[in-house]
Amino acid sequence: MAIANQLKALLKSHVEGDESMFLSIAMQMAAHEAKQGHGKLAKDIRELIDQAKKPNSRLNSTPTPLARPKGELNNLLSVSYPKLNLNHMVLSADIQAKLQRLIKEHKHVKQLRVHGLAPRKKLMLVGPPGTGKTLTASVLAGELGLPLFVVRLDSLMTKFMGETASKLRLIFDAVEQTRGVYLFDEFDSIGSQRGALNDVGEMRRTLNSFLQMIEQDASDSLLIAATNHSELLDHALFRRFDDVIKYELPEKKEVISTLKSKLANFKTSRIQWEKAANAADRLSYGDITKVCEDAIKDAVIHNRTSVTHTNLMHSIKERHMVSQK
Repeated sequence: MAIANQLKALLKSHVEGDESMFLSIAMQMAAHEAKQGHGKLAKDIRELIDQAKKPNSRLNSTPTPLARPKGELNNLLSVSYPKLNLNHMVLSADIQAKLQRLIKEHKHVKQLRVHGLAPRKKLMLVGPPGTGKTLTASVLAGELGLPLFVVRLDSLMTKFMGETASKLRLIFDAVEQTRGVYLFDEFDSIGSQRGALNDVGEMRRTLNSFLQMIEQDASDSLLIAATNHSELLDHALFRRFDDVIKYELPEKKEVISTLKSKLANFKTSRIQWEKAANAADRLSYGDITKVCEDAIKDAVIHNRTSVTHTNLMHSIKERHMVSQK
């Protein structure tokens, strides 16, 4: 029975991403095999443990899932393992501070639990398209070494009575069973105000179910709801979230930082950053990323060795025309 309990504990620590516990149990198993006279097996286990402790081992990098979503969940959730961190984003000081606080709380979850406390784990992200809401979910998953599960709203939402709520229950069961970052993008499709003119019974039932499930959630997973239309959301939703973070279009200094960051891996020539930033006013972070990509592609295609100021300004002008359509 001892080895059976160790195997269960080993799997549990792997699912929870507790690396130190995983290695500790593995060492216990090696000692147990040595006592049983299985010297070679004990030696092999210890060598694997030593290998796992190396900085470039898979155990110390990307988390490996025991299983991807199966059955109905496979249609409801897509999973990825981002390797991004906060340095991949240009953020306002306020948003960066809030995200850093959340990351620290999750990295010290055990200490918080000792005092009967829980980390922030329910985030509402609001703001215009292209301002970094979806990217934030990937960054948080990367910082915490957790899988990112994106809810597929096209599969979740149905017109049949009670079906959407039952699918929502499957998602919250997964939230409880598999620790990760769960993103509900375009959340206004679920959380629209009850009693609105376009309200239908199934939408109201779905929202009521979501409110109950998020209230009852006691997992260590991180739930993120992102929307471009916070004004459409039911007011009861906001108090269910630990933080509501508002994203804005970048200011001038943030535009310059984003331009420099996105062009950092390609040579630039005589770019007037202030003028470029002024020209890029009212563009989102996503738009500015596209501007830089277009400028680099244009330089490569025309055999230029650098992105010039004229080249960049042309890409900004084109992006304004696209964003205004």
